[in-house]
Amino acid sequence: MTVSRTPNMADYEVERRTFHIDVPEYFNFAVDIIGKWAQDPQKIAVHWLGQHGEERQITFAEFAERSSRAANAFAALGLKKGDRVLVMLPRLPEWWESVLGLMKLGVIFIPCTTLLTSKDLQYRAEVAEAQGLITDREGAEKFDQVRGQCPTVKQAILVDGEARPGWISYHEIVAAASPDFTGPKTRSDDPCLVYFTSGTVGYPKMVLHTQASYPLGHTITGKYWLDLHEDDLLWNLSETGWAKWAWSNFFGPWVMGTAVFIQDARGKFNPVETLELLHRYPITVLCAPPTAYRMLVLEEPLTYLKAHPPRALRHCVGAGEPLNPEVIRQWQEATGMIIRDGYGQTETVLLCGNFPPLEVKPGSMGRPSPGFDVAVIDHEGNELPPGAEGDIAVRIKPERPRWLFQEYWRNPEATAACIRGDWYITGDRAYRDEDGYLWFVGRADDVIISAGYRIGPFEVESALKEHPAVAESAVVGSPDEVRGQIVKAFVVLAPGYSPSPELASELQEHVRRVTAPYKYPREIEFVETLPKTISGKIRRVELRELEHRRKLGHSGQSGA
Repeated sequence: MTVSRTPNMADYEVERRTFHIDVPEYFNFAVDIIGKWAQDPQKIAVHWLGQHGEERQITFAEFAERSSRAANAFAALGLKKGDRVLVMLPRLPEWWESVLGLMKLGVIFIPCTTLLTSKDLQYRAEVAEAQGLITDREGAEKFDQVRGQCPTVKQAILVDGEARPGWISYHEIVAAASPDFTGPKTRSDDPCLVYFTSGTVGYPKMVLHTQASYPLGHTITGKYWLDLHEDDLLWNLSETGWAKWAWSNFFGPWVMGTAVFIQDARGKFNPVETLELLHRYPITVLCAPPTAYRMLVLEEPLTYLKAHPPRALRHCVGAGEPLNPEVIRQWQEATGMIIRDGYGQTETVLLCGNFPPLEVKPGSMGRPSPGFDVAVIDHEGNELPPGAEGDIAVRIKPERPRWLFQEYWRNPEATAACIRGDWYITGDRAYRDEDGYLWFVGRADDVIISAGYRIGPFEVESALKEHPAVAESAVVGSPDEVRGQIVKAFVVLAPGYSPSPELASELQEHVRRVTAPYKYPREIEFVETLPKTISGKIRRVELRELEHRRKLGHSGQSGA
């Protein structure tokens, strides 16, 4: 059943002109925002489902108390303002408790996905010179393998499992700590958190956000794009280590006083189970990555969805990578709701979105967010006219938006490299249409130049996704003596389809019809999986390197 309500954004142009957020001299999200909502002892912050059927409703008041205990416990261990602590936990209430406790102390927390390897943990601990780590049993096993190479980590805190040598029990120290916290105040421009980017090339960089810029900036995300109200229940499918978790399971909803629905799911994504929960619980807003939406409209889950519609869902959004128009169409036909795509980065809050009440142009990432001047520019920093492809950029002069990251921490070269004149360069390519909507082309290093034509991989991938045989695809440039590069598609087939030269030819002809003929993939390779970053983005760079090794090594060409 589709539920409608008046959007928070009544008039896009008016909101753009009048947007303003007051930023006080001193600010702490854990104290000021959580403390405000905690004044109502019954106000729900998290509706949590555990792995084994456990179910809890946790209030803001409980998080306020538990985080104060955690802050006092961490202080007793010697952690102090400015220290860095890695937090690698699955979707457990202890994630919020510990992070809020660290924020109250002014400790810089570093979210880490549970998918990190021992080597990944070691890299982050070394580069950030982390003083502590908070994790679960599985994370402890990984860290113990490299602990000798992480001399700065003095406090290793375990939230579950049996006691381990050299580890401190989180629950023991928190239970023994005082619920009254009177620690140091934090300034709005004090460091708050560091995210390691999950870039498709190179080693991850450290993205530094301050106490006010990121938490308060996600008012843009929560109020306008997620369109959250206090009585909503938001389900965001992201995992704890991703920036999208902070967008939609932490800062975005909680700055709006909205409760979040959490399923502590481990392992492979289950689309039918996801639809079952949407049918069973009063979830009103859904936020999911494009990969999840693609799986939700495959044959089996789509059949279930039509027979068991969501119980209370009224608003759907997607982010992480562009969403294919065909997926948007299938979801709308099944639910009556259109997915409102959005765009941003680890370095930012939401930069562009298909905001209610704007018309959605399927495949577009929408229009610039309130609080940002987003444009498409050329190499000299000039704004380009509609239809011209260029770099997506955010104006930072004469005034830098507060809602951008502070810097790439300890990497001034990388910080300087993303500035071009008056602009911050996102590293993504797009074009703007006559109505001001932006259309994603690809990462700057993903664009394919074939026989003089510039081809964005996303357009070809979207065309492939319109064919029922395609579950997922990645398109890259493959070396070619005549054209410089040709378009090569790696395709994961939907259930019920098998690789064959005939199917490859059918897909090629399909892309010819849907897009311009010069964009069709001259080679198609069927694969079981695609290489992805820990945040789920396709690593096209890995596929490009594979093609270069094959071609330059004369090891043969695969595909049709």
